[in-house]
Amino acid sequence: MAKQAVSRIEQIKDTIEDKLKREYGRTLKNATDEEMFQAVALSVRDMMLDKWVKAGQEIADRQLKRLYYLSAEFLTGRALVNNMISLDVLDDYKAVMKKIGYSFDKLEEEEIEAGLGNGGLGRLAACFLDSLSTINLPVVGHGIRYEYGIFRQRIVNGEQVEEPDDWTIKGDVWEIERREEQAEIRFEGTVEEMWTDSGLTAVHKNYQSVFAVPYDMPIMGYKSRMPATLRLWRAECPALFDLHSFNKGDYMCMIQQRELAESISKVLYPEDDHVAGRLLRLKQYYFLASAAMQCMVRDHKKRYGDVLSLPDKVVIQINDTHPALAIPELMRILLDEEGLGWDEAYGIVSSVFNYTNHTVMQEALEAWPEQLFKSLLPRVYSIISAMNDRFSHELWQAFPGEWDKISHMSIIAYDEIRMANMCIAVCSAVNGVSQLHGNILKTQTFRDFYVISPGKFTAITNGITQRRWLAVCNPSLTELISDYIGDSFLFDYRELERLKPFIDNQSFLNSFHQIKAQNKERLAEYVLKNQGVNINPEFLFDVQAKRLHEYKRQLLKVLHILHLYNRLTQDETFSLPVPVTFLFAAKASPGYRKAKDIIRLIGAVADLVNNHPRTKNYLKVVFLENYNVSLAEVLIPAADISEQISTAGREASGTGNMKFMLNGAVTLGTMDGANVEILEQVGKENMFIFGALAKEIANMEMRNSYQPKALFDANNDMQSALSRLIDGTLPVNDPHRFDTIYNSLLYGDYDRADKYFVLYDFEAYGNMFETVLKTYTEKYNWTKKAAINTACAGFFSADRTVDEYNKRIWRLMQ
Repeated sequence: MAKQAVSRIEQIKDTIEDKLKREYGRTLKNATDEEMFQAVALSVRDMMLDKWVKAGQEIADRQLKRLYYLSAEFLTGRALVNNMISLDVLDDYKAVMKKIGYSFDKLEEEEIEAGLGNGGLGRLAACFLDSLSTINLPVVGHGIRYEYGIFRQRIVNGEQVEEPDDWTIKGDVWEIERREEQAEIRFEGTVEEMWTDSGLTAVHKNYQSVFAVPYDMPIMGYKSRMPATLRLWRAECPALFDLHSFNKGDYMCMIQQRELAESISKVLYPEDDHVAGRLLRLKQYYFLASAAMQCMVRDHKKRYGDVLSLPDKVVIQINDTHPALAIPELMRILLDEEGLGWDEAYGIVSSVFNYTNHTVMQEALEAWPEQLFKSLLPRVYSIISAMNDRFSHELWQAFPGEWDKISHMSIIAYDEIRMANMCIAVCSAVNGVSQLHGNILKTQTFRDFYVISPGKFTAITNGITQRRWLAVCNPSLTELISDYIGDSFLFDYRELERLKPFIDNQSFLNSFHQIKAQNKERLAEYVLKNQGVNINPEFLFDVQAKRLHEYKRQLLKVLHILHLYNRLTQDETFSLPVPVTFLFAAKASPGYRKAKDIIRLIGAVADLVNNHPRTKNYLKVVFLENYNVSLAEVLIPAADISEQISTAGREASGTGNMKFMLNGAVTLGTMDGANVEILEQVGKENMFIFGALAKEIANMEMRNSYQPKALFDANNDMQSALSRLIDGTLPVNDPHRFDTIYNSLLYGDYDRADKYFVLYDFEAYGNMFETVLKTYTEKYNWTKKAAINTACAGFFSADRTVDEYNKRIWRLMQ
């Protein structure tokens, strides 16, 4: 075995040297860091491509049913180390780098992360591809190859500043351009109906074209024989260079045409608070839907000859409503290009599509202005109108005379087109992403739909991949677990439960605690290097890392910190049993003013707390810039407390809670999303649960009975904390900077006061946090709680999640 290992290492070293010589004319001695990364990555890619080609042949030979996973986001993170782990060559490459005297960490840091997602939605999609490959299920993910992904965040004078994040500036070693498979996407124009020998035919005329060019990337599952394919589409102007116009001096027209087309894949989630931005988003979503469906039909016909066998060989999963236009687009292809009749086409479409919902909030359910939609996508609009007419007839049969209910459920009503309603009307399955979320969809959000189609609705709890969120980000803990139970847990999530007998093992717990301490030191080094801020690894690390949104209630944590500040500064006898570093990491959507105000508030509170002569000994507040997958991989293993404090009933699932749990953080949270199921796994003694339940929140909303001002008037601690927002205490130039936040909690701003029940849970949160601090001082018991969380985290593997999807919905063969 030793000789074989030496042989593999020599072979890898020779391959890297060959790549350097042939690609860059360099040697190991004079290669730049970028060239070294590229050469190593290319050598890894070669191994993946071998498996990719064989998988494609297996799918074709066995005529396997294939999943098409459509998502506006795929937040994959850095790929190099993850691919090495999946190929089981990580140790070999580390040995090679050591042999040639090159830092493996430097190699890893050279990779640019593709920011093709905003948070959990995109990260879930990436985890699914990893897990689908791991269990050898054939899948193609379709997304957009945004030139600029989620923005690069800087904090300047406490304010979020967005900078472009050009992840493609050096190219992407993992992707392969497939220009020969480009698709034409048509916008605007007119639709004419005419009778032909085949019947009534719709002809789209005077349209504007954009080309969709695919870039394919293999996604490698753990020791998989069947890598997934991630196909990202880039928009290009179809016009050839017009020398005549150029010589006439008509430069601007040509430039504008190209920029207009290519803007479609320019930016992830352009601002849509104006007509131009709204129009661009609609273009993006149709661009993705049309490219994916054209590609799927073309590939299917190449394999099977016609489209009639689509239901037997294809299943399509819509990840939230962004790609929902794939439904009418497939109808268009089947009707206009394949010549099928309506009933035949609709039968195919309704059997292949499934819809995953990610929100319970009505205001977040996607809808498009009818006239805008009709102007941009006239043929698709006519198809949706026909779908709506048929669905409205079904609704009339179910709810005769109930016009308000029918209008509420229709696909088109009140001058808007509702994507979620269309998905529910057409798709064969609709799922929530946690058990609580699934129940809320059935009993509240889509209650009337559930009445007429109960068999469509199900709930499949989200998951994360233990390869990325343990093996990649926490190698020391991975090694410890492997020492005690072997490494099969990287493939079989159920194996993690075998850790439970070691929870009382003192040696195991000592090692577990030591690894957490090392990870805290690693994070402290990262923060000092990247932000110039010192944090003490001896403090308790309390982490709230997620997208900045009011329902996630970063504001509740901030108000609690102000409460602690008040107690420490006003009562010299008061102290904390353990000092705490509060770590926030979040990006706010550029147009989300309130979220950006909360980031500014966090910065102001940090300046206040970190510089006070007494509080700085007990409290430290740090906002970490530019939260992304790479930062998460350093932050999550270092967390002692995982803050999951969203308003009960608002978080569909969450996946950050699972990542923290897997890495031995203890959850402080509400009974919301997947927190409910985490509690079922670990037991109430190994979590810290507080606050109102989802049913309680729903009852207050239904009765309009919540009066936050009354709570405020009766609670001195709450009054003192909130007063800091407006009394000039906070170190900001404008004394009225946070008036809007203050007023929204007590009086409302274009909506009811304290919409997310921050003040309602304020006291309960404070009481539970006291319990957290007291418990943390009991090091042995705390480490046991942390280790139990890791041992019980297997259920939240994305491998289990996709296996459930497959058994209930997809029915793919392995």
